[in-house]
Amino acid sequence: MNGWLLAACVLLPLGMGPCLWRACRGEPAERLAGMGLSGVVATAVLLVAARGLHRPAAYTDVALVLAVLAPAGTLVFARCLAGGEHPGTGAADRRAPSGPQPSGRR
Repeated sequence: MNGWLLAACVLLPLGMGPCLWRACRGEPAERLAGMGLSGVVATAVLLVAARGLHRPAAYTDVALVLAVLAPAGTLVFARCLAGGEHPGTGAADRRAPSGPQPSGRR
C-alpha cells in the first residue's frame, strides 16, 4: 500500500462521514451543503485512488463524470426543496383565459 492509497482510505471515511451526516440530518440548507460537499469529496477520493492504483485513465474518467453530475443533482434537490413547479402547472396557467368565450350551441 502506497501513500496515495492510504490517503484515499483515510479521506473516504473522514471526509464522507460528516458529509453524509449533514445530508441526513439538519435543516434543508445544511442538507443541501452536505450533498454538494459529498460530491467534491467523492471526486477527490477517486482521483487519489487513481493515482495510488497507477490506473489514471479508468478512475480519472469516473471522477470527471462525477464532478460534472454532482452539482446537477444538487440543483435538482435544491429545486425540490424550494417547491418549484413545472412550467404549465403554476397558478397563472390555471386561470381562466381572458376575452370572449364561446357561448356553446345555438
